[in-house]
Amino acid sequence: MSRFHWRSRLTPIAALALLAAAPAAPALAQSVNSTSPDLANPDSIGAVADTSELINDLNQYGQEGRNRRASSADQVTSVSQLSDVQPTDWAFQALQSLVERYGCIAGYPDGTYKGNRAMTRYEFAAGLNACLDRIQELLVTNVADYATKADLEVLKKLQDMFKTELAALRGRVDTLEGRISYLEKTQFSTTTKLTGNAILGLQGGTLTGDDDDSNAENVTFSNRVRLVFNTSFTGQDTLTTRLETNNVQNPLNDVTGLGSLSYGDGNSNQISLTYLGYRFPIGEKVEALVGTTGLDLDDIHDTHNPFLYGDGSGALSRFGDRPPVLRQPADAGVGFVWSPSDQWSIGAAYMAGNAASPSDGSGLFGGSYSASASLNYKSSDSRFSAGLFFAHSYYSNDDYQYADEDLGLLGRTGTRRTINPFGDHSAISNSVGLQANYLFSPKVGLNGWVGYTKAEDAQSDDSIDVLNWAVGLVFPDLGKEGNLGSLLVGQPPTVISADGVEEDDETPIHVEALYRWAVNDFISITPGVIAVFNADTGNDNNTAILGVVRTEFSF
Repeated sequence: MSRFHWRSRLTPIAALALLAAAPAAPALAQSVNSTSPDLANPDSIGAVADTSELINDLNQYGQEGRNRRASSADQVTSVSQLSDVQPTDWAFQALQSLVERYGCIAGYPDGTYKGNRAMTRYEFAAGLNACLDRIQELLVTNVADYATKADLEVLKKLQDMFKTELAALRGRVDTLEGRISYLEKTQFSTTTKLTGNAILGLQGGTLTGDDDDSNAENVTFSNRVRLVFNTSFTGQDTLTTRLETNNVQNPLNDVTGLGSLSYGDGNSNQISLTYLGYRFPIGEKVEALVGTTGLDLDDIHDTHNPFLYGDGSGALSRFGDRPPVLRQPADAGVGFVWSPSDQWSIGAAYMAGNAASPSDGSGLFGGSYSASASLNYKSSDSRFSAGLFFAHSYYSNDDYQYADEDLGLLGRTGTRRTINPFGDHSAISNSVGLQANYLFSPKVGLNGWVGYTKAEDAQSDDSIDVLNWAVGLVFPDLGKEGNLGSLLVGQPPTVISADGVEEDDETPIHVEALYRWAVNDFISITPGVIAVFNADTGNDNNTAILGVVRTEFSF
């Protein structure tokens, strides 16, 4: 609304409202209670116009205004219908005049007028504007009865008496119009919110022990950038579109598959669509998700790893980011979360790894897929949570080879034998996992998981049993609010027994320590060290060590 429009309507609105209350003016002057500003004292008006009070009033009455519009309350025809107005209130006679002469005050949805409050922009512009509309209708039909010379003289006198208040209100309106105009010009969309983050990663690795490979001693400096568009059509749904470019790689890829970075996918900085999903409610207790690109099981199932989950601000390693059993074939599909109470939820999902391809061994139902379910519990104080997870998966031989980052068995978080156990054959697996998290205090927490997978060759009787586990200590707000310290120890997915194929002859142990320093609300720097003992290099007693400094910019 333009400034001219506001100013042109401001005086008539106030004038007509005050004119309507003219018969009650003497009583008004005598019975203003102590909670109302002294209208004859400019200092009192200045105090009411304080910026912080103004913002609080606008927030409060703005919400009341939205509720009022939604309620479509009927007009009242008697002051007695307003439950909070008493004959002793300063607003009684004014309301009596407005209601009985014009029938134009509706009150709030709860049947109150709140006449003992200071006048606010909402009450002035919405309540009295409604009255103006009503009065204008009456003036059109019978001008003589409502615009007498005596009324106009009283109007002029009242305008002079309240000129200070009207000037203060105009100043408030002008300030707010400027802010609103700026927001309208600079907002990206009325329905879409743009967010993003950029990660700069400095990482270097080395290998020690019997297989000391100097080729593994590399230092890399790389990046990942994401732009996320969240669009809502109803206020309760979200369509998420994510664009990404990434050139992060594991410096130790040439010698071991362990120690992969949580934020590394390495697409040579090609901009691509990495996520497209639509989340929406079904009734009050069910939330659904459907998408064609980038969906993963953790979009539906809780990881119960709240402090280390999140590849931009959580764990540095892929293994530490979330339980490996939650890394099953996924990219497109549908999922549901049913929350019968605040403490319990049940998740279910069907996702396919290569749903867009019409080729044999691919597609929504003909290629790699996972069908998963979970049961989750969270205490009422949010200090404890736990979840039980199950997934049945099929890995097409076109999808699950080692060279593919995300579609190897358990998402390439384990040894080489777990990633590609049956050569060029397809595989069928069943995985179960138990995850839990507990906060001893706001500053100390413990989280962990254990997962078991039984995988079978789809073309023979060969099979493997895979075990993984982890225990982590977290120290939220270590040093200051927003910081995080963490120590994680665990066993990446390892073949503990096999039939027809070889099992792992060494058990890798993953140790990860990090400290995230929140520079401010938008920048964090996370140095850390990842050490993998028995690092799956083909020789015993090898240790892979990876040093990382990850810097994240959020906007």
